[in-house]
Amino acid sequence: MHRKSHGEPLVEVLDTTLRDGEQTPGVSFSPDEKLEIARLLLDRLHVDRMEIASAGSSDGDRAAVRSVIDWAERRERLEAVEILGFIDNGKSVAWVKNVGGKVINLLAKGSERHCRIQLKRTPARHYDDVCREVENASSAGLKVNLYLEDWSNGMRENFSYVSGLMNRLAGFPVERFMLADTLGVLTPEDVTRYFDWMYHSCGDVRFDFHGHNDYGLVTANSLAAVCAGADGVHATINALGERAGNQMLQQLVVAVNDLSGRRTRVSERELQHATDLIQSLSGKRCAWNTPVVGADVYTQTCGVHADGDRKGGLYMNRLLPERFGRQRDYALGKLSGKASIDQNIDSVPGGAGLDSGIREKVLNEVVRLGDRKKTVTAADLPFIIAGVLHTPSRMRIQVMDFTSVSSLAAAPKVTLKLRVDGEIVETKSEGDGGYDAFVKALRKGLRKFNLKCPRLSDYEVRIPPGGRTDALVETTITWNLGPGRTLVTTGIDSDQLAAAVQATEKMLNTAVLPPEGTREDHG
Repeated sequence: MHRKSHGEPLVEVLDTTLRDGEQTPGVSFSPDEKLEIARLLLDRLHVDRMEIASAGSSDGDRAAVRSVIDWAERRERLEAVEILGFIDNGKSVAWVKNVGGKVINLLAKGSERHCRIQLKRTPARHYDDVCREVENASSAGLKVNLYLEDWSNGMRENFSYVSGLMNRLAGFPVERFMLADTLGVLTPEDVTRYFDWMYHSCGDVRFDFHGHNDYGLVTANSLAAVCAGADGVHATINALGERAGNQMLQQLVVAVNDLSGRRTRVSERELQHATDLIQSLSGKRCAWNTPVVGADVYTQTCGVHADGDRKGGLYMNRLLPERFGRQRDYALGKLSGKASIDQNIDSVPGGAGLDSGIREKVLNEVVRLGDRKKTVTAADLPFIIAGVLHTPSRMRIQVMDFTSVSSLAAAPKVTLKLRVDGEIVETKSEGDGGYDAFVKALRKGLRKFNLKCPRLSDYEVRIPPGGRTDALVETTITWNLGPGRTLVTTGIDSDQLAAAVQATEKMLNTAVLPPEGTREDHG
């Protein structure tokens, strides 16, 4: 029997990026970063609650917690801020009170095996300890939620232990019981069955589900918990967490909104921004095919799919990129078909007027380059079209020459010769690196023509395996052209800076000064 959560269609989301997320290997947020993430969570993403630390953590973390709590109090959101505490004779309660917290999430053992082996307690003794800690926290003026750690194995191995703990806590001031699949071992069928057992055994109490992704089932498990009546679900941005990570916030939100009949309050438009910020602060990047926020998840490659989309959106689902401030792309390569070419050519200045014969030649060239493992982007099309039309590729902006000088004792310097519509200008600049110095020199040159260079939003370098010092380097740069608009350009050279300059030159002739027109010369 599934339970309706107090008749409410809304599902609470607790984000634990700042607590469980910091258990990701190599991830540690500074106090300033924690405050920035907290603002993101409450002000922009609109999560219902956030867990920001564990009681008794480092002095640096204590300072971060105080900063977040002070900010949340000014925003009148203090009860949305939660701190993990332990069954430790009041030490955690005192720590949370000292930093100004109002909500403690006490960690109890949800399986008999953890109770007996890790704590070396009998179940009855642990039940008593938990009840005493709950009373202490409540008497200190804190709201109390209770984690059942390893609840999933507790349900599987000995439900009487779990029900015994729940019965012992009946009448105690616990706001929510947080059911943890600590080792990520559940299936959706398990979640549904175990939630039914909990509701039958415990009555009308509030349950959260806290999942981990060891078997890759966490979103399915969280969705099953929501459909079974869970009041809340826990998540982290970008699935940060130990081992295979926690429930990914971005995937949870769309799964609940689209597939459960219930909804979250989280702003979908902010999910991509959250991904990018946490990638930057954590140093942990999402895979290219990560659902919702991966770099390539709104890119169609197969020509048949592009054709279906062009005729009627046949290969689009409810996860439209516009929901998340993104745009759909149609990749160019050896699998491209006529529809893929048409989708891209029509967006190129002067491309809409090209006849079918020219488009066929462009397609053949794209497929040829794809067979050579060359990545072709929309920015390459003007140059490919120019080649097909047997006219020189008229680049209105050309990097005629540049010199880069680096040393251990001084900042890198670049001297640049730039030609814009036939007029040549020379500039110099220095920067934090060779490419930074080049971009600063480029901006100086463009200003003389009242032109602006778009902001760089991502820079990626790929070097083929083998470690040869003369190997080709592929530099891919993503440019921000304005709200919801990006451009990706690629350069290839044995010199990394030269490859980056190539990629930049393509951008300049696509976004800053695109070709004035492409001559339709068939012969």
